[in-house]
Amino acid sequence: MPKTKKESFVFTFLMCSIMVFGMSIWNLVLVGQFSWGHVFAGFLPAFILAFCLDVFLVGPIAKTIAFRLLHHLPQPVKIWQKILVISGTMALFMVTFMSLYGLWMNGVGLSLASYARAFLSNVVMALPLNFLLAGPLARLLLEKLLPYL
Repeated sequence: MPKTKKESFVFTFLMCSIMVFGMSIWNLVLVGQFSWGHVFAGFLPAFILAFCLDVFLVGPIAKTIAFRLLHHLPQPVKIWQKILVISGTMALFMVTFMSLYGLWMNGVGLSLASYARAFLSNVVMALPLNFLLAGPLARLLLEKLLPYL
C-alpha cells in the first residue's frame, strides 16, 4: 500500500496502466474488433482520462466513501479489508465514468439501455481484473520500485 504522495502517484499510474490495458482488450474482444493496433491506438487517450479521473474526481470521492464504510467495520480494520473496500469503490466509480467514455469513443448512441449494457459488461471484468491481477501486480511493482523513489 502506498504511504507517501509520491508512492500514491506511482501506484495510481501503475493501476491505471494495467486496468486501461486490460479493459481495452476486454472491450475490443466484446465488440469483435480486437487487434493489438486498436489496443495501442486507444491506450493513451483512455489512460490520460482514467488517470485524471482517478486523481481529480473518482479518487477523492471513492476514498471518502470507502473510509466512511471502513469506519463502520470492527476496529482495527485489517489491511485486506482496506484493499477490498477502497479498490472496490474505486473500480465501481471508474467503470461508471469509463463506460460513458467507451460509448462515446465508439459512436454508440447514449441511452439508458446502451449505458446499462456497457456498465454491466465492464463491471463483470473490472472487479476481477482489479482484485486478482491489477491490484496485486501494482502493489508488487510498487514494492520493487520503492528503493528508487
